[in-house]
Amino acid sequence: MTQAECARKNIITPEMKKIAKDEGLKPEFVRRQVASGRAVILKNSSRRAVKGWSVKGVGQGLSVKVNANLGSSPDRSDVLTEKEKLKAAIRAGADTVMDLSTGGNLREIRKMVLEKSTVPVGTVPIYEAACRALRSSRGIECMESEDMLRSIEDHAKEGVDFITVHCGVTRATAKVLKKQKRIAGIVSRGGAFIYEWMAKRGKENPLYERYGDILDICYRHDVTISLGDGLRPGSIADATDLAQLGELSVLGKLAAKARLKNVQVIIEGPGHVPINQISRNVELQKKTCGNAPFYVLGPLVTDIGAGYDHITCAIGGAIAATCGADFLCYVTPSEHLGLPDAAEVHEGVIATRLAAHAADVARGLEKAVKRDLAMSVARRKFDWAKQEKLSIDPKRFRERLRKSVSESGACTMCGKYCAMKHFNQ
Repeated sequence: MTQAECARKNIITPEMKKIAKDEGLKPEFVRRQVASGRAVILKNSSRRAVKGWSVKGVGQGLSVKVNANLGSSPDRSDVLTEKEKLKAAIRAGADTVMDLSTGGNLREIRKMVLEKSTVPVGTVPIYEAACRALRSSRGIECMESEDMLRSIEDHAKEGVDFITVHCGVTRATAKVLKKQKRIAGIVSRGGAFIYEWMAKRGKENPLYERYGDILDICYRHDVTISLGDGLRPGSIADATDLAQLGELSVLGKLAAKARLKNVQVIIEGPGHVPINQISRNVELQKKTCGNAPFYVLGPLVTDIGAGYDHITCAIGGAIAATCGADFLCYVTPSEHLGLPDAAEVHEGVIATRLAAHAADVARGLEKAVKRDLAMSVARRKFDWAKQEKLSIDPKRFRERLRKSVSESGACTMCGKYCAMKHFNQ
């Protein structure tokens, strides 16, 4: 049985107990959230045990989770580099990772990630099917529906915990997109693959037509479906347009079908969204998709942050999560510019973790509120060791502090004129 099926039969699984313990909640609360579809447990039943592996829950009432994207490209495809990026993501505190590789030996990279990752792993199986077709020189249109489903089945058997499938890019939503005359067009790689395939073959999206078969595969392995937003806006000028909303409507219907099959489901969201539209986007998703967990890329709140898009992402992520988004996908400083290295992966994870924590505080999660309070008390007491332990990045804290403590015991910002020191005295 899947986690959803157990939850609906009033069975509290070991995974539910572990999540409840980690989050400071009651197991029955976690069970109810999973049963209703408001939360999911990211764990493939076929997953091989990895030492130190930690199960994660995503959804309403749980802490906001952070995902880090990894993966090769046709220009850079070194397994050892991906291994370093994976280590960096986990050290920085990512709750999950996704392997989005499109270059080199995709299976070898995925195998390494699954063997080394101590957090749930996600993939986008259409990438592998499309890359195989494009490498054959016959073009993406040579893919058949069986090729796409075979990739999904392979990933599920290998132990992938959640998969993105772009089922909402249909012939109907594609027509809407054509009329939109978007600034950025399609920025989702999976969405672009499907759109091109439909245009060249003149047929409906196989991932949409054979959604029932995909659900069967996911049920057998308890893989959580992440319904991808292939038409997400890649420019704030395109945000909340008819193409995006049309796809969201399709995803809402598909989410309901997944629940009927006892398959766990989350919904992916934008993208590039100005601050004043974020709340509305979250509200629409929750209403349209029956309160399924919302997984957002950012959202990035401006288009001019190249080189600093981990910051534009964190701004949007904090607001989206405060409004009800459940799962934040990080962005690194290299977004829009190139493939990130391990250092940039670290920076991206930390920025998005700060956004997630800020939202947890705003939402009143006791564990998050207590941590901030403890940090404030440690600052008042000049307890540097406690501050280091509580900080989001203890290594960065140590590096900065080593250069900064003055003879007065305060930091070099104020030295002997430190306001708190004088107040304490």
